Amino acid sequence: MSATIAIVGAGRLGRVLGRSLHRADWKISAVVTRSEASARSAVRAIGAGHALAGVSTRVLQANIVLITTPDDAIHEVAAKLARLGGNEWRGKVVLHTSGALDSSVLSPLARRGAFTGSLHPLQTFGQRTSPPLDGVVFAVQGDPHARRIARRIARAVGGVPVTLRGDVKAAYHAAGTLASPFLLVIVECAMRILMEAGFSRRRAKLALHPLVRQTLANFDRFGAKKSWTGPVSRGDFSTVARHAAALAGEPIEVQRAYAALARLSARLLATHPEETLRHLDRALSKPAK
Repeated sequence: MSATIAIVGAGRLGRVLGRSLHRADWKISAVVTRSEASARSAVRAIGAGHALAGVSTRVLQANIVLITTPDDAIHEVAAKLARLGGNEWRGKVVLHTSGALDSSVLSPLARRGAFTGSLHPLQTFGQRTSPPLDGVVFAVQGDPHARRIARRIARAVGGVPVTLRGDVKAAYHAAGTLASPFLLVIVECAMRILMEAGFSRRRAKLALHPLVRQTLANFDRFGAKKSWTGPVSRGDFSTVARHAAALAGEPIEVQRAYAALARLSARLLATHPEETLRHLDRALSKPAK
């Protein structure tokens, strides 16, 4: 199949995918955003394509369409495309890039005869970063033909396709959220606590960076259980109680997060989880001596 791709909703992810596919010699046709200015900017970032402000029948010139809009816009975009193209969608492939939604959100296009699926790279795309896709896992889901095309796209940009059932997409995406944005929140929280203790922001960052880096290196080399350190891991519940007392002046979300993470570490990593949890409950519920 001669691969011609249209990208609808060319924001951060759409631009990264489009640029990577263009470099892999895939033909980029329509690049669609809400305004002509942003569409032209996306075309410049991708290095190819025809800028369009809003969806039109020109999208039908492609045989593969990537919908890279925010999740809550995908069904509306699919319905609009279905109305514009009618039965011309028969035989085309439409993939969305939501991590949490399955291909059923594209049902208006499936009813028109399109092969539908989803393709989601498990990577963070910040406002100022365009990370490489080499080695990134791409969650692939949908009907058999859509999955084949999604796997082909993933491999073309250096990714590793992994097929998932539609009913586990939300759990898969929750796992990624725990590992990336929530990790960022935990590090930021630790930085602010250090700053309250007298560190400058720069010094707090310098202090925590080697710690976080070594923790991830240990996890990569030895796994979570063998890398687990800290007071809960060694049964030092008096220190846990001191931590809880020291955090009493912090926002309630910080206090609850510390307690929840301490309990979660016991549940997942302790040799005797129930016993550790009983000790933790006592330590977290009484003031430190």
